[in-house]
Amino acid sequence: MKRIAIDMDEVLADSNQRFMDWYERDYEKRISKEQLISKDFRDIVSPEHREAVRKYPHTEGFFKEMAVMQDIQKVMSQLFEKYELFITTAAMEFPTSLVHKYEWLKQQFPFIPWSNIVFCGDKSIIHADYLIDDHIEHFRKFTGQGVLFTSPLNVYKKWSPRVNNWKEVAKLFL
Repeated sequence: MKRIAIDMDEVLADSNQRFMDWYERDYEKRISKEQLISKDFRDIVSPEHREAVRKYPHTEGFFKEMAVMQDIQKVMSQLFEKYELFITTAAMEFPTSLVHKYEWLKQQFPFIPWSNIVFCGDKSIIHADYLIDDHIEHFRKFTGQGVLFTSPLNVYKKWSPRVNNWKEVAKLFL
């Protein structure tokens, strides 16, 4: 079986939506996904809010109960039948996220065994045929084929193959 490694944030889980929800909760201002195009969330909020927003992913509970990306559950279960799947998330940057990310993954994708969930820093340690990720930087030392999953931050970055959503992931792999 071929092996696919899949990133979590902005590929499986809608972390941008979480930032937008928390920002609206804290400051009663709504940020749209269109405003995020090619920008980091911290760069579009009011300067006096940047430090607080920077702390969001380091805050207990930030990674709990995030929304899943559209169409993902059906596609993931179909991929699981044809491929060996690994979830690879650079969680070491946010140590408070480990338990919540693990619980979220078990709830959303109970068919993925715990042994196929990798909390890492440098994804080049992953041995897989494909890596679906929203950060091109993770492909630089990766030995397999990187597949760029479109997110607001990478809209204008050039990479092939690129998928814009989980229906396109299905079209590419199924």
